[in-house]
Amino acid sequence: MKFENKVIWIAGASSGIGESLVYEFINEGAIVIASAPFKEKLQDVRKNCGEKKEFCHVLHLDMEHQEDFPGLVNTVVASYKKIDILLHVAGISQRALTVDTSMKTTRKIMEINFFGAVALTHAVLPVMISQGFGQIAVITSISGKFGFPLRSTYSASKHALHGYFESLQAELLEKNIYITLVVPGRVHTAISYNALTADGTPWGKMDDGLAGGISTEKAAKKILSAIQKRKKEVLIGGKELFMVYIKKFFPWLFWKMVSRINPT
Repeated sequence: MKFENKVIWIAGASSGIGESLVYEFINEGAIVIASAPFKEKLQDVRKNCGEKKEFCHVLHLDMEHQEDFPGLVNTVVASYKKIDILLHVAGISQRALTVDTSMKTTRKIMEINFFGAVALTHAVLPVMISQGFGQIAVITSISGKFGFPLRSTYSASKHALHGYFESLQAELLEKNIYITLVVPGRVHTAISYNALTADGTPWGKMDDGLAGGISTEKAAKKILSAIQKRKKEVLIGGKELFMVYIKKFFPWLFWKMVSRINPT
């Protein structure tokens, strides 16, 4: 088993890609710490592990309550003695025009998607440096590669993750600590249901694009493979990923295509 006896901490494990990652890692022999703000959902995830549920441990974590992170890290280390891999999956999306989006909503998205990941990394990093090894995997988005209508702050938060963790990887080259940036395109999750509108209320419906996306199970398998191979970056999804390359090599075509995008 590829991750036998590895201690894997997943922030954002109660649904979607994070939930599927729990099952994949458990099946590969890992000890998984499943974290999210939703205690009941986490318990359901643990129950779904079946006979292997003893290897899934639930730890309540809210990305907006960053003052709790040092204590949570101490709890994990006291129980498991190490943290092999930290996965940042938690996040929230947006469905609103920039001009309409309140600053309160803007700050909430940045707090969860960017500052939460930074704060948890900052709390875990000394542990990994002390133990002499570790890996951090970060779920970003193709919206972190280019801007997208109705997602200005979401896109900004994902761009920020790329800048932060690429810089961190450069600093850790001699520390035996690896960063893997995971860049999903369309994955069939409930992220659009919980996406924030201009006033911070949920969007409450499934986007057509996401409905046709790859399954979370398929995404999770590809993520495990990328982590095992210590890839610095991996794109996951379908034909929408071609937009990343079109933006890079044919910017004139990218902007032409953007004008025709259906953002939902």
